[in-house]
Amino acid sequence: MLALRLTRAARPAVQLRRLLVAAASAGTGFLLLGSLGYAMSHPQTPGAAALRLAWCVVPLAATVYLALAVARTDPGTRPRPGLAAAGLGPGRLMAVSALTTLLACTLGSLVALLFFLHLRGDLSGLPIDGKGAQFLAADRPLPVPAALTLLALLPLTASGAVALSLRPRDPRRPAAKGTASFGARWHAVLHRTEAPASAEPQVEAPGEAPVEAAVEGWSDVLTVAPPPREAPAGFPWGVAALAAGLAVQAYANRAAPASVLALPVEGAAVLVGWLLTALGLVLAAPGLTYLCGRVLQSAQPGALRLLAGRVLMSEATRIGRPLGVVCAVTSAALATTAMYDQPAAAFGPLSTVATLVVGGCALATLLTAAVETRQSRAGTTAALLRLGAPATMLRGSAALRAAALIALFVPLTLLIAYLSALPPTR
Repeated sequence: MLALRLTRAARPAVQLRRLLVAAASAGTGFLLLGSLGYAMSHPQTPGAAALRLAWCVVPLAATVYLALAVARTDPGTRPRPGLAAAGLGPGRLMAVSALTTLLACTLGSLVALLFFLHLRGDLSGLPIDGKGAQFLAADRPLPVPAALTLLALLPLTASGAVALSLRPRDPRRPAAKGTASFGARWHAVLHRTEAPASAEPQVEAPGEAPVEAAVEGWSDVLTVAPPPREAPAGFPWGVAALAAGLAVQAYANRAAPASVLALPVEGAAVLVGWLLTALGLVLAAPGLTYLCGRVLQSAQPGALRLLAGRVLMSEATRIGRPLGVVCAVTSAALATTAMYDQPAAAFGPLSTVATLVVGGCALATLLTAAVETRQSRAGTTAALLRLGAPATMLRGSAALRAAALIALFVPLTLLIAYLSALPPTR
């Protein structure tokens, strides 16, 4: 009952994020059911039906990634003092978070099933006609076991991913060297446990020194603070996967770009190419984010650039991976627009649903990661405010970080989209 109360008593922003997971699950479930309906109405082309089902891996992965990001930012399932005594230790909180994800995704799958049955005419009215008839199979009975199996894929996968990511770690295991968080190092610097005595800034009690002196001391603390941590691993593998994905797309896009999704071989090659490209961007984006932080701190930086660079370096993995997903989705959308500028029957009406699901999940995951980053830097922000840092400088640091990321990832997205669409447009 206590776990249920913690879940129900969440703030409106948390409930909104859970509803986004349910909406994404509904869209993905509808795509899975649409692929099943297409296979039922086109039994003579099993290859094309299997290809449409394989393309559902993309929205499914995007929805699972969103559910994982929402679970990490849920304050109701975060360990707090006193919960362990009430029987809610780390293991129980992990189970509550996985159960909450399972319920949200199951709700979305049920909505998708009801909407699909309504369009088929099984609940009320007549089935729709036109292009929608090819994925409804209204003239055939719906195989309930197959439909329920497809709808169960997303809830089980998402809850399993949440349980695996939030599983309790052994607190007795010593932390690896150089992996201390940015907030922990700031805490150590503020309590004068890491910096030498000669380099420590003399910070007076609040109200005893003017703001100018406090800001000067804050700049000194930024200067003596050690680098957040080493660069994220995986950048070389990301570049290799990105190059391989672009090569596969260049090979697949030479054959009939207007109907490539209807051909099993070429459509599978395009899918593999896009997946490799997305994987490469996700692996390389943390390294690129870390590079942005290093560049901001170059050429004798002041307190503003130093703070912005340190935050980007310390949060490179947390911010970079969702940025890589957004970059991959945007570049794929731009490349698809360039390649299929003529009428094409790829997924029919399902293409709009797939675009909304994948694009919406990518954007929502990025915004959720920004919330998670803000939560992780709450201690650092409070320490800076205690030192007398003005709020305008903190907002300026956030704007500078956003400008640096936009300046790097927008041209990169356009370049990848251009390279992906170059072979078929010659």
